[in-house]
Amino acid sequence: MARIRGFADQPGLLDSALDAPAASGAGASALGAEGHRTRMRARLLTAGPAALADHELLEMVLFLALPRRDTKPIARALLSRFGSFANAISAPMPELRGIEGLGEAGAAALKTVQAAALRVVRAEIVDRPVLNNWDKLMDYLNAVMSRERVEQFRVLFLDVRNRLLADEAQTQGTVNHTPVYPREVVKRALELHATAIVLAHNHPSGDPAPSRQDIDMTLEVREAARVLGVRLHDHVVVGNGRWFSFAREGLL
Repeated sequence: MARIRGFADQPGLLDSALDAPAASGAGASALGAEGHRTRMRARLLTAGPAALADHELLEMVLFLALPRRDTKPIARALLSRFGSFANAISAPMPELRGIEGLGEAGAAALKTVQAAALRVVRAEIVDRPVLNNWDKLMDYLNAVMSRERVEQFRVLFLDVRNRLLADEAQTQGTVNHTPVYPREVVKRALELHATAIVLAHNHPSGDPAPSRQDIDMTLEVREAARVLGVRLHDHVVVGNGRWFSFAREGLL
């Protein structure tokens, strides 16, 4: 007659049974994380990026670079430290390295997104008359410069039709000053065969109002460019979401 055997007769089986809830819980946790990612991915593809909050969009970016990590705490830490998605992807590398769990792969993913975003807005002003696409130009300058921690001086070199030949960062300075050399600006314009230029620099303080030094430097560049047949169309000062145009304010 066959004997019905229970857990008591099979210690190994009893141990497995006692361990089963823990293993099941770990599996459920993994499945839950994957389900969370799947739901966010579906929401992004069906409803578009606007359907995701900043922390969710950061999670989406990070789990492409960190597929085996729970990226929610990292995304939350990024927002706590930098305040927004835009600020997080624009943050300097030394500060990103201070975010626990992000690592080189996560930081590289954020910088890849930033580079892609800048290329998208730059494409809106390439091969078009820059002065006829003012809003697009301001979008580009704001994306490139408004979150810089130190002053940066850029020059947009234009051809005879006011199309962009080159956009170059000439110098970087401190939080409230950057050196500008009018002779070097004009020299570079001649090298590129540019017939006009637009100057731009940022104020990390967020206030785009020009200083006395900004005004004097602009007039020096204008005079140096005029002598060699290069026209200064404008000088734009970029603040935090605001800008100041010398031409529109009658300073040129």
